[in-house]
Amino acid sequence: MKRSFLPMFTLLFITLVNGQNKVEDVNSFTLDNGMKILVLEDHSIPNANMYLFWKVGSRNEYTGITGLSHFFEHMMFNGSKKYGPKMFDRTMEAAGGSNNAYTTENLTVYTDWFPTSSMATIFELEADRIANLALDSTMVESERGVVLSERSTGLENSNFRNIMEEVKASAFSAHPYRWSVLGYESDIKNWTLTDLQTYFDTYYAPNNAVVVITGDVKVSQVKQLAQKYFEPIQPQPEPRKIHTIEPPQRGEKRVVVHKKVSTPNLLLAYHVPETKHKDYYALDLLSAILSSGNSSRLYSSLVDEQQLATSIFSYMPESIDPNLFYIYGVANKDVKAEALEEGIIAVLDRITTNGISEQELQKVKNQKLISFYRTLETIDGKSNNLGTYEMYFGDYKKMYSAPSEYEKVTMGDIQRVAKVYFTEENRTVGILKDNTKTEIVTSN
Repeated sequence: MKRSFLPMFTLLFITLVNGQNKVEDVNSFTLDNGMKILVLEDHSIPNANMYLFWKVGSRNEYTGITGLSHFFEHMMFNGSKKYGPKMFDRTMEAAGGSNNAYTTENLTVYTDWFPTSSMATIFELEADRIANLALDSTMVESERGVVLSERSTGLENSNFRNIMEEVKASAFSAHPYRWSVLGYESDIKNWTLTDLQTYFDTYYAPNNAVVVITGDVKVSQVKQLAQKYFEPIQPQPEPRKIHTIEPPQRGEKRVVVHKKVSTPNLLLAYHVPETKHKDYYALDLLSAILSSGNSSRLYSSLVDEQQLATSIFSYMPESIDPNLFYIYGVANKDVKAEALEEGIIAVLDRITTNGISEQELQKVKNQKLISFYRTLETIDGKSNNLGTYEMYFGDYKKMYSAPSEYEKVTMGDIQRVAKVYFTEENRTVGILKDNTKTEIVTSN
């Protein structure tokens, strides 16, 4: 008898709706300077967080200043008017807090975690570095060296980074997604203080940010502190829109990279729409069908059965503009890159030709809902998800409709998006191999 996965999904959905916060629990207000603030009260623990989502990433750069978004992730911890170099971390830690940050192609996000009693200190720290960041030449040169080292070390140590950079640069001929978040080495070496100041003034303006605060707080308390510390910061003219649209790819592109590796690495990339597009949820579920768990299509076929690969995964980043759907595999011993490529394409072709089963679809829907539910169990997950949906989907409220959006996806939708996007002319293939070795293909 066929096992049904639908009741489990329904039960999990009911649990999510009844056990978690609802859209009306989120309070939103905008300061006079244009800074948008989302507040979600959660009194489960006496802690809170502040996530600052800045609408700036490598897509906002251009040749000559690539890497600046990531660089400011470093510089924002290196001194301002009131709190000098290294004092941001020390002051926060003394107040019982901690922090982190990350930069993507689309966003730069700063994360603070703290006891609720320290919230005023956190507001003051953030306001000081937003309004009065010190671009001291000594600190700039110090951090320039750090990011140069980060770039070179990352390329030396990561096969994935090596092939990813080349595939992106080939797949995109016009759009700024074509360069790494870390930027080009020659650009890093030649940024000027004027470049830095202009970039900071443009993108670190309060009207270019969304702040999310979740935890043991009161909305009235947050609003009072926001008006005291954030509202006096002056807004800036809206940054220029990124209007470059990547032209349609009209033929397969191929790149080969040489590096000392034990077996070939392969990266296939297909152009797909932005996250706000109607096909996002079907593509996200398709990625899970391909590589989520040992029973997934790629793993079961290429790792378990044919033993063409030792590892394989698919990946589709959240994105403001159309981006790429990646499939990355590491060939097994004595397996040629061509054999692994043929194996991957055969798996994709079976989906475009024959579709998928209802059981496969319900399995990944359940996996997505469980993962979604787990992220919302913590205050960190709540803040990160609210900000992510606000930035990528255009409205934090869409976070609450995500489970139903996944449930709407049909087997036909999965087959349709596979047919539309997994085509030869839409594909860029990258091969990373050691040119000092002779490869031998295994036969099955």
